[in-house]
Amino acid sequence: MNAYDIIIKPIQTEKSMAGIPDKNYVFIVSTRADKKQIKAAVEEAFSVKVERVNIVNVRGKFKRQGRTEGYTSKYKKAYVKLKKGEKAIPFFESLG
Repeated sequence: MNAYDIIIKPIQTEKSMAGIPDKNYVFIVSTRADKKQIKAAVEEAFSVKVERVNIVNVRGKFKRQGRTEGYTSKYKKAYVKLKKGEKAIPFFESLG
């Protein structure tokens, strides 16, 4: 897997955007990826040094639409913190 197979998309919520000044970023990542693979993928894709990675497996939520009911897809979320002195990721700077 390459870096773009591991990092699926960034999460753009109020809480995740509040961490950008402290260089904390949140991504939806492949469910098969582990912390080392996520760290390597972020470093390769954005040319930065990562201090730590925390991951969360998010369960699918139960939803009902009329008579039909089921669960939304499960996914894995990665919280990435960059090392001190690292430049910010330019993609996120344009959003804030």
